[in-house]
Amino acid sequence: MSFQKVPAPRPASTTDPFGLVPAPAALTPGEGTTAVVDGTRVVSDQALRAAARWWRRTTEDAFGLDLVPADPSTPGQASPTVPAPLGATEPTAVTFALDGDLPPSGYRLTIDAVGVRVDAGDLDGAHAAAQTLRQLAGPASFRRAPADTSATPTLVLPHVTITDHPRFPWRGVLLDVARHFLPKADVLRFVDLAAAHRLNVLQLHLTDDQGWRMEIARYPRLTEVGAWRRESGVGTWRAGVFDGRPHGGYYTQDDLREIVAYARERGVTVVPEIDAPGHVEAAVAAYPELGTRKQAHEVRTTWGVSTEVLDPSEESLTFFRHVLDEVLDVFDAPFVAIGGDEVPTTLWRENPEIVARAEALGLDDVGGLHGWFLARLAEHVARSGRRAVVWDEAFGPVLPRDVVVTSWRGWAVGADALAAGHDVVMAPEQVVYLDHRGGDAPDEPAPVGFLTTLDDVYAFEPLPSGLATTSTDTDTDTDTDTDQPGAGRTGALLGGQAELWSEHLDSARRVDYAAFPRLAAFAEVMWSPEEDRTPGSPASIAFRERLVTHHLPRLDAAGVEYRPLDGPRPWQTRPGVAGWPRDRAAELAAGGLRGVGGWVEGRDEDEGGPA
Repeated sequence: MSFQKVPAPRPASTTDPFGLVPAPAALTPGEGTTAVVDGTRVVSDQALRAAARWWRRTTEDAFGLDLVPADPSTPGQASPTVPAPLGATEPTAVTFALDGDLPPSGYRLTIDAVGVRVDAGDLDGAHAAAQTLRQLAGPASFRRAPADTSATPTLVLPHVTITDHPRFPWRGVLLDVARHFLPKADVLRFVDLAAAHRLNVLQLHLTDDQGWRMEIARYPRLTEVGAWRRESGVGTWRAGVFDGRPHGGYYTQDDLREIVAYARERGVTVVPEIDAPGHVEAAVAAYPELGTRKQAHEVRTTWGVSTEVLDPSEESLTFFRHVLDEVLDVFDAPFVAIGGDEVPTTLWRENPEIVARAEALGLDDVGGLHGWFLARLAEHVARSGRRAVVWDEAFGPVLPRDVVVTSWRGWAVGADALAAGHDVVMAPEQVVYLDHRGGDAPDEPAPVGFLTTLDDVYAFEPLPSGLATTSTDTDTDTDTDTDQPGAGRTGALLGGQAELWSEHLDSARRVDYAAFPRLAAFAEVMWSPEEDRTPGSPASIAFRERLVTHHLPRLDAAGVEYRPLDGPRPWQTRPGVAGWPRDRAAELAAGGLRGVGGWVEGRDEDEGGPA
């Protein structure tokens, strides 16, 4: 995962007969094809072996081929299991070679009569090239076994030259497994789908009010108690409807290590999220002494924002430091998300001891305990050589400068954080919260949040021109040492992240419906060169044509139950489930690019916020 400066993008080619998604920076079609057959050698530089191995195994499964891993130092190396017939010509090789002159995460792919060659700037670039090779092979490459077993196994690739690199280094998607647990197999499948779209960060939201999903050996009640709830809300919490069905589940630490390794093999970094000091009812249910009220209660069954937040005490800090120690042992990402969003101070203000604690710390207001608490956790993460990631409510003068800020309530706080020297990931709910409704028809399942169409997502601009105080040309040295890499400079816009909150996504099928094809549009914005993507623009029209003609058939072959462009299929609807539609235009008019979502002191939840 590279976070170095990316060169200014070249204009995208307008000629792509192959329908690649995301669109590459430059593509030149050739004439003719090259066949990959049994015995073809897959030669790889040692540094790129993971990408070559993934491509070889995926291709073998999809087409029934036997390909041969080979060392580049031994040309002509024969397969120990699939020897070439006597007198046969050696098959064309597929080569993965390292080229230090290419930009970070960049690659050059050449398919011609000589063979198939990938030149990559690094392993990330090789992973991207492998995904491009897969798309060039057609929808059949997205199957796990050949659909046609009557033909001789052969993969035919078109002659083409592609030069490519990403627009942004952080191309993320959040998967919420706390509200509704997804079995490990479904998470691994989602990793595959993220990688197929060249998304390289999966933020795994592991804890919330409604469930704690990670085994913590030191505190077993977090999963014994916190991983289970007696029922779940159905639709918006305002309707007061419940399903009466117990729900739960959690991942062992070995499960999570497997997810991390599986993702790494596909060029995806898994960033764990442990939310604090809000969104902690599941933890407080397991250990009531963590809470402000110190009262026993159950894991939350409703959605929305809970006033049950952590007592911001030294004891709570010690507890969460111990939790983070185990998180840091399991996950190898350079980043760890520690939450910080939607922290009502209501109970703090009603507690004289907590008010006195804020005064003893020299804070102007008890609300300052929010930033103080997160700053201490961020410092603990930094001592391990990692960097904390927080939601934008945590941004403030006490937040260590090396902490990454994810701007979700709009764009403006992200711009403020950039100006203050923080690196920033843009994830405004107004556009890239993909759990929000994809259509405005009555049959849209659980119609919550903003109307967010495919065109809306494709037109997403991480940093609108009016707020562009920085750019990807800014120095993006994001080393993970404990010095303040942002000190004395404007922060870097690392990229963007789409979110899949799961209050209303209770299965992998519902995740598919919410994510696709909008996540494909988001992926192109994050990867492909910057251009005008407003609805009706040439880029928007070309994307939709590539999507319909080429990419939806790939998703079909992969078994993705995406939302059809003209609305849900009958079995994708949820009749009678109450939603809570929000008006993007009205809220932007009221709050501008700063946004008005989340918990706001003194405002009734019915005026906005979570669905």
